[in-house]
Amino acid sequence: MLQFRRMVLSVVSALALAAPVYAGKLAIVIDDFGYRPHYENQVLAMPSAISVAVLPNAPHAREMATKAHNTGHQVLIHLPMAPLSKQPLEKDTLRPDMSSDEIERIIRDAYNKVPYAVGLNNHMGSAMTSSLYGMLKVMQALERYNLYFLDSMTIGNSQAMRAAQGTGVKVIKRKVFLDDTQNEADIRVQFNRAVQLARRNGSAIAIGHPHPSTVRVLQQMLPTLPADITLVRPSDLLNEPQVDTSTPNSAQPAPTAPRNPFRGVKRCVPKQPLEPVYATRFFSVIGDSISNSTLVKYVQQQWQGWGKKV
Repeated sequence: MLQFRRMVLSVVSALALAAPVYAGKLAIVIDDFGYRPHYENQVLAMPSAISVAVLPNAPHAREMATKAHNTGHQVLIHLPMAPLSKQPLEKDTLRPDMSSDEIERIIRDAYNKVPYAVGLNNHMGSAMTSSLYGMLKVMQALERYNLYFLDSMTIGNSQAMRAAQGTGVKVIKRKVFLDDTQNEADIRVQFNRAVQLARRNGSAIAIGHPHPSTVRVLQQMLPTLPADITLVRPSDLLNEPQVDTSTPNSAQPAPTAPRNPFRGVKRCVPKQPLEPVYATRFFSVIGDSISNSTLVKYVQQQWQGWGKKV
């Protein structure tokens, strides 16, 4: 019997060693496609799980989106959205004060300029994504095109998940920016951080850009990705649990309350302080109220009538 148990344990151990256990899923998206074909083509030579986000008004938008699709990469629309900082805005940048029709027109135009897109993420956008009123209009438009929304999380209080509630739009969130600086050592640190988050949380999305330094780091580090981490597309994470950490904001028109013709009356303020009511007075009033109640008087009458009969 002991020998049989040992054999079972050895078989189970061998199976556990033979089958790789994936602790985390890592999605990498490279933004700003459409301006630098030389470096973008190097990204497209990487594993097909690497996804790309194309700026719709970039000079090579259609070309690079088509090439990405043909080489097996997932394509997203990288749509400019208004930031909180004051800076020149690109053509067709979404703003919270735009009408639903204008936002729908811009998204329709972007969808036509970026073929094969299955999702959309924001370029900049701290002002737009933090506006619930603005993002409600975005989600209504995205639902018509069956696009998911990858929130680049350029601001912590993004309203994207809140705005998507009740629509068919699925929202996923960026966890790491790979290249806030273009220093290769910093990019390696961020890449390793993305790996650690994927391992700890089960999944993570990292966003980078087609800078020469970012391309070099990815070329070096992707082949040595830990065995317990698997590269996935962002759409593979649409059913992963997402946490909405946003709080309601005031970046939307306040609803107009109906006008009430009744103005009410002024509060009566006593000229002198009221005398305190002590407990003995309280019970005295309650006792008098009970003894003078209709029910008690009725019971007393019935009792007196019964006594006379006896």
